[in-house]
Amino acid sequence: MSKKSTNAKIDFIVEMIGNIEFITQRHGGVSQALGDIEGQMSILMGISQIGETIKKLDTELIAQYNLKHDQNGAYLTRNYIVHDYEGVDLGYIENIVRDYLPQLKEKLVKVQNDTNQTPRS
Repeated sequence: MSKKSTNAKIDFIVEMIGNIEFITQRHGGVSQALGDIEGQMSILMGISQIGETIKKLDTELIAQYNLKHDQNGAYLTRNYIVHDYEGVDLGYIENIVRDYLPQLKEKLVKVQNDTNQTPRS
């Protein structure tokens, strides 16, 4: 995978996290955003996109930045959202938005900084 392609994927994931942060702020919090159908659908789509994209990152980069757990968890969450036809546990999604996404963003901003990209924090 080319460095440009890898950088574009990292940029996209950081952008998706930023979009989710914007959505939650606009709704006055995570719970409120997930309680609104448009906010909920947007957040679920963003998390799905993160999971799909992180799965495509270069294995060397994943190993170098200790992102294997993040990659697996994000992809499994993507599958859960996309394939759970009976409904997604929004409490689980709320925890991801509150606790996990800020940590993932921090890690990816470090990757951006190390690869001479402009961080979007």
